[in-house]
Amino acid sequence: MDVDYLIIGQGLAGSLLAWELIQRDKKVIVVDNNKENASLIAAGLINPVTGMRFVKSTDVDHYLPFALHYYQQLSLYFQQTFYVEKPMLRVIRNDKELIACQKRLIQAGYQDYLSKITPSFPLVNTSYGLLEQKQTGYLLTQPLLKRLKKYFISKNAYIKTDCLYDDIKLVPNLIWKHIRPKHIIFCEGYLAIQNPWFSWLPFQPVKGEIITASSPKKIIDSILNYGQWFIPLNSHQFRTGASFDRNISDTKTTSSSKSMLLKSLNQVYPDLILDHIINQQAGIRPTTLDKHPFIGSHPHYKNLVFFNGFGAKGSLQIPLSCQNLVDHLINNQPIILTNDISRYYEKT
Repeated sequence: MDVDYLIIGQGLAGSLLAWELIQRDKKVIVVDNNKENASLIAAGLINPVTGMRFVKSTDVDHYLPFALHYYQQLSLYFQQTFYVEKPMLRVIRNDKELIACQKRLIQAGYQDYLSKITPSFPLVNTSYGLLEQKQTGYLLTQPLLKRLKKYFISKNAYIKTDCLYDDIKLVPNLIWKHIRPKHIIFCEGYLAIQNPWFSWLPFQPVKGEIITASSPKKIIDSILNYGQWFIPLNSHQFRTGASFDRNISDTKTTSSSKSMLLKSLNQVYPDLILDHIINQQAGIRPTTLDKHPFIGSHPHYKNLVFFNGFGAKGSLQIPLSCQNLVDHLINNQPIILTNDISRYYEKT
């Protein structure tokens, strides 16, 4: 079978990339083993201003409007909501953070994302106030990926199986099993650290755990950011996370992460009553050394392409990055400089 693109991995990166290519009338096959997929348990948070210094995410002025439009178009196509816009309250934890917030509020370029500092908020415990953030929300990643999977299956564009590197032949022509693609695009998440053609890229994967739970009492209807996060799913259910662990030996949940997450939440939201824990999940985020994605072709095998490394900012950055890569592959447009893997070519 001849195809234009064979995509390895059906996480958010692989799924949106496949969607974009199909919209450009390209023949695509998505291969996924339906096992470990950090995107399926990701919070999907979109937060333009992050970190202890309250800094705007790189190029957020371009990434954010494109992402919101992209998810809106997917919602219209599938007649299903995938993105929930919701205000975020950032708990200010000390004098240093308070000073940083005050500076950002009057700094050019931040007015679209920051509203004001409020000294208190019902049910939220704070000594220094809360920063009200705008244009925040979360992607319903799991429903989106399930819907896209069904779409790929309907297009005969999905294969459920393991893709073993030894099954990929580069010469005389690129081939995987019975499929002859013009390009193979690797979107494997953290498992790419084992990829023989791209193992030289400096990943720093991180294991994170999240909890989905319910409360008998009505919960607050804002996202809380306090080092960890609290996301209201409806009036009685929420998710909280995430832990941070450099030990990526497995994706098993731990009692220590559970205790830490619930204790941290209780400190800022002491009035919250837990009914029961619905789920505790763990995944490994494909974060990178320089905090920028890895996008581009192999320096020697141009028909092998990499699209990975979005970490916790995938919901924000992947839509525009998809268009950028597709424009590069089809029209030879340049890849966004900060994302281009050619920045590491000299080290291969």
